[in-house]
Amino acid sequence: QILFIESGGGLVHTGGSLRLTCRTSGFTFSRYGMSWYRRAPGKEREVVASITNTGGTTTYAESVKGRVTISRDNFEKTVYLQMNNLKPEDTGVYYCQWDVPSQVWGQGTQVTVSG
Repeated sequence: QILFIESGGGLVHTGGSLRLTCRTSGFTFSRYGMSWYRRAPGKEREVVASITNTGGTTTYAESVKGRVTISRDNFEKTVYLQMNNLKPEDTGVYYCQWDVPSQVWGQGTQVTVSG
């Protein structure tokens, strides 16, 4: 069973920080790139950050460049998203996903930025 279990979201003020965690199971984690997505209220889901299977290359949406860092631990089969200097526009439900066409979505973790 392929699982993506997101955690670490919460309520923060503008300028605050959060560290999101995605724990995975059910597949050979180290063979796949991983991404973080978010869905803001009333908007389509969008990719926020991606990382290759080895962690050698990362990419970011223009809206978050310089403020977030994606990383992974292949031993723990876990992906992280460190978010700093958060803005109200970052509010949404955040999901992780392997970078293949066949996708399985977890419940996501809510990030709310006020102020």
